[in-house]
Amino acid sequence: MKRIDLPGAGANPNFIGSWMLEPPSICTDIVEFFEAHPALQRPGATAGGTNTDVKKSTDIVIHPVDIAKPGNEAFQTYIEALFACYTDYLAQWPFIGTFMPRSEIGSFNLQRYDPGGHFQRLHTERASLSGLHRVFAWMTYLNDVEDGGATYFPHYDLAVQPQAGETLIWPAEWTHAHAGQVLNSGVKYIITGWMHFPFRTD
Repeated sequence: MKRIDLPGAGANPNFIGSWMLEPPSICTDIVEFFEAHPALQRPGATAGGTNTDVKKSTDIVIHPVDIAKPGNEAFQTYIEALFACYTDYLAQWPFIGTFMPRSEIGSFNLQRYDPGGHFQRLHTERASLSGLHRVFAWMTYLNDVEDGGATYFPHYDLAVQPQAGETLIWPAEWTHAHAGQVLNSGVKYIITGWMHFPFRTD
């Protein structure tokens, strides 16, 4: 993986880490998994349920227990690559290790956005008691997108246009509220989830 410098992360850091994963097959393997499993696909939903005015996507939920199942090797490879990004994030902000020496990843989502798809309601990843354990959100774009579909962080006036392999890690707090802009044409695939405090410390 290679670190990418996002705009505005210099003198006034936005604490959004960005990397490019390698090899590209990490992304194509996950996209192929998505398309090979239509029975697992569901309309995208939020904590408030399914509402296409808020979020319009097709999702597959992957649970930790699924990662080691035969045929799911793509996720093992991906999690290893994501861990390398997170390790680099900790190197940039070592204070994190003083209060969270260990983190966990729970269930995560594969998402496909078709033309007109979006998650355009401004939202944060830690907006209720049920999400208080979340510390960071993470996301990897699985394909290039040219027409719409950017992830917009309004507090930093930062729009990230999807490129295959680009991986973001950012704080789950309200300071990093964001939205997925409408996809005008083509298709957009992402894999996304959270890093959180361990539920058990023993």
